[in-house]
Amino acid sequence: MQPTRDWSQDVFGNLVAVAEFGAHASELTVTSELAIETSAEAWPVFPIAPRAQSYPFEYAAEEATDLGALRSPAGGSPDVAPWAKRFVLSRPTDTLAVLKDLSSGILANTTYRRREEEGVQTAAETLAIGSGSCRDLAGLFIEAARTLGFGARAVSGYLVDPQSLGASENTTHAWAEAYLPGAGWIAFDPTNATVGNGSLIPVSVGRCNAQTSPVSGSYVGAPNDMIALEVDVQILAI
Repeated sequence: MQPTRDWSQDVFGNLVAVAEFGAHASELTVTSELAIETSAEAWPVFPIAPRAQSYPFEYAAEEATDLGALRSPAGGSPDVAPWAKRFVLSRPTDTLAVLKDLSSGILANTTYRRREEEGVQTAAETLAIGSGSCRDLAGLFIEAARTLGFGARAVSGYLVDPQSLGASENTTHAWAEAYLPGAGWIAFDPTNATVGNGSLIPVSVGRCNAQTSPVSGSYVGAPNDMIALEVDVQILAI
């Protein structure tokens, strides 16, 4: 049974498909096939504007306005700000080094943990527990970067391992991006302590991870009707 489907764009410019079903079904399969040409370098050089190469720096007035809530910490995590400041070794200091140290510092202070539960831990919870999924570690980076004054956003997509194309190791993934004048949005993946899009395929962006869920929705039925959920990702070289 094919659903009725409408396409739209959200506030971030992500393409969103809304599907409605007119009959009962015992199974729902969502299939997405993409052909992607990538050109990201494994070791990129970022053309950061001279005024932003040393931290702290000031965003231009228009940049600050456009970034808006992407610079505002979520709040409720008082331990995050002092923890983030540990990565600012001097003032002034190299801007990109601060963000790189923050990303690698997350992996040094927490452990990646595959987590099937719905939702995202707060940054404070991730720090307190000392572990989290990729979306939790990305959330900690975003909150910490914002407490330092950076514009940061959440990204959802795929992680590519060139050594395991077509295998189950390829998976959905979540990471963060920080905005630096001149260079634009730079990817930081605290789960793997990498910088840049060399091994990443972005699909959607948002202010927080809750806005980048690949699939969301609701159904009518008994609570125990939801028996199982399976996700399979295959990335093939063409």
